[in-house]
Amino acid sequence: MVLSRFWLVIFISSIVFIVVSLFTGNSYTIDHVLNGTKDEPILISEKYIDQLPVFIKDSIEKAPDKTMVINNNPSNPDTTYVYSAKTVKVYSGVQKSDGLLPTCKSTLVDLILPLIAYLAFFCGLMELLIISGASGKLAVVLSPVFVKVFPTIPKNHPSISYMTLNFAANFLGLDSAATPFGLKAMESLQELNPEKDRASDAQIMFMCLHASGLTLIATSIIGYRAAAGAANPADVMLPCIITSFIGTIAAFLIVGIKQKINFKSASLVLALITLIAAIIGLLMYVNHLDLIGKNYFTSNLSALILVAIIVFTLIFSFFKEKKFAEANTTVFDAFVVGANNGVKTGVVIFPYVLGMLVAISLFRNSGLFEIISNWIAFIFSNMGVNKQITDALPVAMLRPFSSAGSRGFLIDSMNTFGADSLTGRLSSIFQCSAESTFYVIAVYFGSVNIKNTRYALPIMLLVDLICVITAIFVASWFF
Repeated sequence: MVLSRFWLVIFISSIVFIVVSLFTGNSYTIDHVLNGTKDEPILISEKYIDQLPVFIKDSIEKAPDKTMVINNNPSNPDTTYVYSAKTVKVYSGVQKSDGLLPTCKSTLVDLILPLIAYLAFFCGLMELLIISGASGKLAVVLSPVFVKVFPTIPKNHPSISYMTLNFAANFLGLDSAATPFGLKAMESLQELNPEKDRASDAQIMFMCLHASGLTLIATSIIGYRAAAGAANPADVMLPCIITSFIGTIAAFLIVGIKQKINFKSASLVLALITLIAAIIGLLMYVNHLDLIGKNYFTSNLSALILVAIIVFTLIFSFFKEKKFAEANTTVFDAFVVGANNGVKTGVVIFPYVLGMLVAISLFRNSGLFEIISNWIAFIFSNMGVNKQITDALPVAMLRPFSSAGSRGFLIDSMNTFGADSLTGRLSSIFQCSAESTFYVIAVYFGSVNIKNTRYALPIMLLVDLICVITAIFVASWFF
């Protein structure tokens, strides 16, 4: 219900703002909202050539392509005049994201089809893990901890192994593997859910822990910073880990209090201490490496672990072929069945993702998001907050809505202010230490047809806010 109402508010307010802007003269056309693509110039007016200043008119007429680009307006640095059919079209600024119709296309072509491919492959592997008994063994090992965090899950339930693989993939930056594992976990948890259209406590806990974004290897962030010319692209790793870890602990505590979980459990405390020790140990190892060593380690660790998971699954399945025979199948046929289920899951997810991304597209292209972010930055600056911090806030604000959009702001902030500036580094931490909340909710709850997400969305947004505040303090402390 909360998600539905939030979606309606975004959709309706964006459309109202677009229409009002058109009829009040603040926008010349709304075609870009429907048909425009990201980074295209925006048409702001159309004039007869005689209405233009003389120097612009002469320049256009002398230009071979009847086009003139002028860069002397600070608010619109790239103003282009294009002469065609007796009129001059004036373009200025660029579109922030794809329009409604291109978003529909890109959602299918650039997002869902690749996601279906990932789902097919990893769901095929998970089918092997299930039939071979590997997932069951993992669940038995981890049950003492998971039954404390998820008290409604029976001991040794298969969802434990799927959630573990999802957390591990997120932790190591394996996004392509994390989503299939997570969707399998949601599907398994749905089997225990007595109210099929309403999120269970276990599903909400899993979603909030997943969305807190605990990450050790921020490979993509390091890559963006290296491309932007950072002196040490990996210098934000420790702040990212600290921020995402605090976000994860906050998510666990907030949801745990809501669900009345026993925090004094010895196995739970031991697991938390072990996790903290593992993170500290890895950080100590990474910090003693030089720049080349850090880049080599971060670029290879995740890939090697993913390869290890694939190899282990195949070899273990080979040695357990008798179990496949007992199930009247073979290793390859089982993989195909699992892959087919992954394709079906991707098809189910598509409408949920499409509805959410179209709303976000309207929200950004309407100009409403920019106005809200500017007002928030203005309020923070008047509170005495460092301008370098307020310049990074657009990344934090857009991150829950769109990973691609916030990534664009991240790259722009590093190009504008410098990769090694506080703004550039803080933007990197914002991008790394949280999830695309609305996309995640649409994908995960949509995959099992849950319509009532209960308190999942408010808590996930609260955790996002905690990560933002933590990132500001951590970045100010480190840099």
